[in-house]
Amino acid sequence: MNSPSIVPPIPDVASRRAALFRESPRDIAARIALGVAWSLTPQRINALPGLARVWLRDMFGSRDLPDPREAGAGGIAGIAHDLSVPTILAAYKRTLYPYGHVGPAKWISTDERYVLFFNELHIAKRLRRQMRQNEYRVTFDSDFEGVMKACAERRPGRWHLTWLRPKIMHAFADLYDAGHAHSFEVWNKDGALVGGGYGLAVNGVFFTESQFSRESNTSKMGFALLNWHLVKWGFRLNDGKDMTQTIADMNFRVISRDALQAALNKGTMEMCRRGRWQCETDLKSIAEWQPGAAKAEVTL
Repeated sequence: MNSPSIVPPIPDVASRRAALFRESPRDIAARIALGVAWSLTPQRINALPGLARVWLRDMFGSRDLPDPREAGAGGIAGIAHDLSVPTILAAYKRTLYPYGHVGPAKWISTDERYVLFFNELHIAKRLRRQMRQNEYRVTFDSDFEGVMKACAERRPGRWHLTWLRPKIMHAFADLYDAGHAHSFEVWNKDGALVGGGYGLAVNGVFFTESQFSRESNTSKMGFALLNWHLVKWGFRLNDGKDMTQTIADMNFRVISRDALQAALNKGTMEMCRRGRWQCETDLKSIAEWQPGAAKAEVTL
């Protein structure tokens, strides 16, 4: 298979990315301080010995993609030195993904993953009523940079600790230029971007990376519409990695890493509709969708 080609962004897009995908010295200092504090919490401190082993292996051993089965506590499998398009695609095919608040990004692969079997998607009655009101519009791949920046922004009432650092953001922008990463945008009646998310399509699995909402339920509305398209286009699963309230509400459930790997092995890149995506329906139609009628659970 040939290496994915990247369409260079036009100058205006490149300039916008440079402006959006940046951290001030104050932002960097806050991220490092909070990242260290986060890693020392009782539920995560047990990952530090494994991280030390990964560092030693990286210093004295191979820098090839690690074996996910050798990941330690917290799923840390290796150091992600290379975030090029071919390397990231190869990593996701092996259940690895880049993550990390402090220091270089790490390759992560946890024993358990939270995924959506499309016929199990739950759309709450309240969410269906909101979609029927037709107050929002959803697009795909219309403002990838704006969505990534919004996903990295501070959430009201929460400490601001994000793994979406400039290097990661530029890496996913390259994946977008190559036609593998995609965003969904939710716009209100005033034309403002009020919700959205982005992810990566690999071997018939869509990996949801992050979402945001600036108005009530906007990411859930766009996410429901995205999953309708994933069903229609023949995707096998939607992988949310770790559990969040949004994906919990929509009925994601846990499977093993081996089961996810089996799904990836049975899929192909040809299933992923490389290139820019376009919406083929609207929220009013999604409000009437019954996911239980979708294709039954894939065999893993």
